[in-house]
Amino acid sequence: MPDITDNLLPGLYTSKLEGLDLGEGAIHPAYDGLSILNLPASLCHWLGASGPPHPRLDIPELDAMVEGIKQVIVVLIDAVSHDRFRGWIAGMAKELDAESDRCLLAPLTSVVPSTTSSALTTIWTGRSPAEHGILGYEIFLKEYGLVANMITHAPMAFEGPGGSLYNAGFQPETALPVPMLGKYLTSADVEGHAFLHYSIGRSGLSRMHYAGVEKHMFSGLADLWIGVRDLAQSSLENPRLIWVYYGAVDGVSHRYGPNSERARGEFITFIQAMLQNFIGDLSPVTRRQTLLLILTDHGQIPTARDPRYELHMHPDLVGSLHLLPTGENRLLYLYPRPGRVKQVIEYFEHTWPQCFNLVPSEKALKMGLFGPGTPAMEARDRLGDLIAVSQGDAYLWWAAKENPLLGRHGGLSPEEMLVPLMAVRLG
Repeated sequence: MPDITDNLLPGLYTSKLEGLDLGEGAIHPAYDGLSILNLPASLCHWLGASGPPHPRLDIPELDAMVEGIKQVIVVLIDAVSHDRFRGWIAGMAKELDAESDRCLLAPLTSVVPSTTSSALTTIWTGRSPAEHGILGYEIFLKEYGLVANMITHAPMAFEGPGGSLYNAGFQPETALPVPMLGKYLTSADVEGHAFLHYSIGRSGLSRMHYAGVEKHMFSGLADLWIGVRDLAQSSLENPRLIWVYYGAVDGVSHRYGPNSERARGEFITFIQAMLQNFIGDLSPVTRRQTLLLILTDHGQIPTARDPRYELHMHPDLVGSLHLLPTGENRLLYLYPRPGRVKQVIEYFEHTWPQCFNLVPSEKALKMGLFGPGTPAMEARDRLGDLIAVSQGDAYLWWAAKENPLLGRHGGLSPEEMLVPLMAVRLG
């Protein structure tokens, strides 16, 4: 199978949601068949389960690879853009050669916002961010009267351990208004397994996503890949889905930048461990019945620290807002005070010319920026009145602490929105 990147990329660059000006160069999500939203329906189809309502991946070459498979192993590496993945993995191993007849590489889009909490919830529900309501890293939960971090499940400014939303009555297992992927799997007698680092295996986000799925905790890469190998080679009485999530590249990219030597090194170390402790030791029988998928949830864009983008430098803007911005540093949800909408728009245009496109939230939701389907009841309140879409490498930092980040995501640049999907028949 070929590397079909060059066939699909032009369409992803030119396809636009009607009626939405998101700025020059913005990648609009391809929810109709070339987005991570479409992966869950394909997984269910391949494994013989009924699936979520949105279209399957529109990649005929991929459907042709699944004949005879009994298990699918999905490896998600957090925060690697399509171009970085394509460059970093080139030449690493014959099994991962995108030009070989057993491998396929295609570009997809992430969802909006291009961030982990939204993207992983989309994969584990098969529903769009509009439908599941997890619309960013930090969102206003009107029903609890606070802005919450949707990774840690704690109030936005909280520095203590995660999970304190539970004290307000928040229950991650029942917080989503849509069914989880595990429900589709178990109803069809498909085994579901998830490999997670021990530091997040019992987190609120994991409790939210993995109902009906057996969780396996790992401490290091050898522990991870030997565990995946042993499970993959165990007796297969029913179809099986194995999920692997690896988040270290994202953390390193935030701190040192996505183009840094550390980010590339973290990625290469992960792939080498997979080759040595998993792929290299698989039996011929397991190889023949296994499809390996490697993908990412979003990318990152380098962002230099710049005092112009620190909100404490702009008290007049803060005074025009009910709340500090929510959402993402590169896709902001704004809550102007009554009568201040025009003033907020003019402040952005005067202070940061050509750095942000401001879009009415109601329009963005209606026109499908956050995906198809009926929006969650809470979605409208969580998006504020205006959405500020970053242009170039612009962002806004509002946390009451030093800005440590050299890489960010959440926006609509190609580096954030275009992600890889590599499919490998191992035997």
